Amino acid sequence: MKIVIIGTGNTATILGRKLKAAGHHIIQVYGRNEKTANDLASELNAVAINQLASLNLGAEIYLLAVSDSAIAEIVKQLGLLHEGIIVHTAGSVSKNVLSSSTHYGVFYPLQSLRRESADLPDMPIMIDASDEKTLEVLDNLARTISGNVVKADDEQRMKLHLAAVFVNNFVNHLYAMAQQYCDKEKIDFKLLLPIIKETAMRIETINPSKAQTGPAFRHDAATIQKHEELLKDYYSLKKFYTLFTESIWNQKREL
Repeated sequence: MKIVIIGTGNTATILGRKLKAAGHHIIQVYGRNEKTANDLASELNAVAINQLASLNLGAEIYLLAVSDSAIAEIVKQLGLLHEGIIVHTAGSVSKNVLSSSTHYGVFYPLQSLRRESADLPDMPIMIDASDEKTLEVLDNLARTISGNVVKADDEQRMKLHLAAVFVNNFVNHLYAMAQQYCDKEKIDFKLLLPIIKETAMRIETINPSKAQTGPAFRHDAATIQKHEELLKDYYSLKKFYTLFTESIWNQKREL
């Protein structure tokens, strides 16, 4: 398919690479920053533009991969698109923000994306559309880059986005806090990498609540007390430790 990518960030870059690898023709890349637009366009064998007035109107898909807060303004600048399908890639924005165009939808990759990554990660694609014909086109497109394509309306995507914040952003924040603790205590954070990987792999086959271990789950008061003593000079960590300890124990009692 002929695709125009609007945006040059992480999502635009990774989706652009995946679509190119799947044999699609990226005809243009739009970015406000001329250098980043040129860099991505060069990688994708596309033409770079930094004015929406220069948009090629012969594309089949217009992939709007910009920040959530920028979507409405870009749509306003684009005006009505009679031909082609315009989609955004956001989990927490309604598809109806694009309703000024004839055919529109959502093409949301449920994955944490970084353009610096050397690999193209697996990702479920959540799709929605203004009509069944458009949905079919987006489904076919998504299946060229993902083996897991799901129709999800605005409410379902928002709930998935919220769940993703817990398992990705919040968990990564805990990693960052643990690394800061290790650095201050002069211990090697990398020694924790095997247990991090094991925990992630384990929940592919076991319900997370069934995979729970640790002193809070065992209600090991002596160990918990020792941990809290070690954290007496780490206010934020101790706060998290107490909160999670109570939550894990309460969840166990509810099972």
